[in-house]
Amino acid sequence: MALDISGFVPKGNLNTDKDALARKGRGHTIRRVLHFLRRCRYKIMLSLVLAFLSVLFTLLVPIRVGDAIDCIGKDPEGFWQNILAAVLLALAVGITQFAMNLINNSISYSTVRDIRNATINKIEHLPLSYIDSHQQGDIVSRVVADADQFAEGLLLGFTQAFTGIMTIIGTLAFMLSMNVLITAAVVLITPLSIFIARFISNRTYAMFAKQSRERGAQTALIDEMIGNEKAVKAFSKEKDVLERFDDINEKLSETSLSAVFFSSLTNPSTRFVNAVCYAIVAVCAAMSAMGKWNFGPQVSVGMLTVFLSYANQYTKPFNEISSVISELQNALACAARVFEILDESGEHEEDGAETLSDCSGQVAAEGVDFSYDPETELIKDLNISVSPGQRVAIVGPTGCGKTTIINLLMRFYDTDRGSISVDSKDIRNYTRPSLRRSYGMVLQDTWLKSGTIMDNLKLAKPDATKEEIIAAARESHAHGFIRRLERGYDTVIGEDGGGLSNGQKQLLCITRVMLSIPPMLILDEATSSIDTRTEMKISSAFEKLMQGRTSFIVAHRLSTVRNADMILVMKDGRIVETGDHDSLMEQDGFYKKLYEAGTAAAGAGA
Repeated sequence: MALDISGFVPKGNLNTDKDALARKGRGHTIRRVLHFLRRCRYKIMLSLVLAFLSVLFTLLVPIRVGDAIDCIGKDPEGFWQNILAAVLLALAVGITQFAMNLINNSISYSTVRDIRNATINKIEHLPLSYIDSHQQGDIVSRVVADADQFAEGLLLGFTQAFTGIMTIIGTLAFMLSMNVLITAAVVLITPLSIFIARFISNRTYAMFAKQSRERGAQTALIDEMIGNEKAVKAFSKEKDVLERFDDINEKLSETSLSAVFFSSLTNPSTRFVNAVCYAIVAVCAAMSAMGKWNFGPQVSVGMLTVFLSYANQYTKPFNEISSVISELQNALACAARVFEILDESGEHEEDGAETLSDCSGQVAAEGVDFSYDPETELIKDLNISVSPGQRVAIVGPTGCGKTTIINLLMRFYDTDRGSISVDSKDIRNYTRPSLRRSYGMVLQDTWLKSGTIMDNLKLAKPDATKEEIIAAARESHAHGFIRRLERGYDTVIGEDGGGLSNGQKQLLCITRVMLSIPPMLILDEATSSIDTRTEMKISSAFEKLMQGRTSFIVAHRLSTVRNADMILVMKDGRIVETGDHDSLMEQDGFYKKLYEAGTAAAGAGA
């Protein structure tokens, strides 16, 4: 059977709403950022105080230098006093700026830490429908890369914006106290610089938002390719993958270039305006110092140097803030992608939801309808009734809804219509954790975390003793291969059981179930990766484990479900036949055709 490799080569970002950033706008994102910044409000106040002191000391330095210049040849003692005062003020500037930067670093990275914590917490409480409909790489990009970009922008904002705004206000105040007319000339030019920065920043936000989306799509592709590299190589699709990557990489390059190009226009544009401003101040102050023009009180040579210094300090923040504005557009665009996750509706418990305990294992489904896509019908009018301790097998062709029933039983998804009950109570009236703890589940797809064998087995029962774990491993026939590992149960395995065979990984998952001994079991092709000899041994262990426990067994090989108390035969999302193996064979219906086809295939394979 040919495998469609196109599933391994995504055709674009699966973000369900690419225009969400544009619709919500920066205002929504800024409000969310301010919400997270509330915890740092005292640090922000301290940073503002330090920024004020830093600016004040910075503005006092030119005055002392100007006074020292005026004292040359007239007052040597006054000259050295002013020079010493200028040095001390400069030292105070360095100390306050150092302390302010430390606090700003703390504000930025603690805020991003809180955002990441909130995001991961939200992901843990999102329904599986969100995870299934979004590329994993894109989600990872939001939590890691976008959060980092936001941290850098936020840090620049605190570092440059606070001191920049105060410097502008401070220099204007000092210049006004020295000469009103020259200051007025400076102020008249200022709006032009602000207009340019605002005009460009309004157009770069959308570009940075698009850049973030393309970066997420690229991360998703890389993540998917690494996870499915065997399939890519097996079908010689390296060229297709590289072409797809080149396409996304080219789009990312183009969007990044456009965003950076337009944002980079801000700095030279404002620098031109600032240079004009500096020239005007220099000409006016020089003419006044020479007595050529009357611009209020005559300016001394020392005051001329002060004016030139202030003109430079006044215009410099506009350059810095314009750069910060561009970075903030990128930061806000990245933050908006992170906040999209936080804005998603998470799983919520019904009011008064109870904890499921002492479960007897009675399960029923009444009139259940469900589909992953509203336009594609899947489960329709599902009705089942399972008594405590019954073994229920679910069989049928691929895509008929077998695994979907398991998803509904575990409340990974909720029904569209109808209800599922456990012990005569709707499962929506139980808390999800208590419901899921009542099931022991072994799936065809194994999941193991990075850590020791012992850590992975304890996931089912954190307080289990080593003796209990070894006993469960003996029951599942996993003890033998574990013992042969270099460090036994303390052997460290990689992500998803790296270093172990599929069969060994599945044995560990079976051991976890045998360790927890839950009141209900779900076995979804639980022995699919295990050799026939080991499967026979494990089947006997499962027989012992299922004794007295309600069990749901999903199987493709119908020979494994012959001993089930009830077999549900599914086709096109409906149960078409129900009964035990013998009665279904006597009906000469769909089940018999499936069974005989499977038997013939097994015989041909032998």
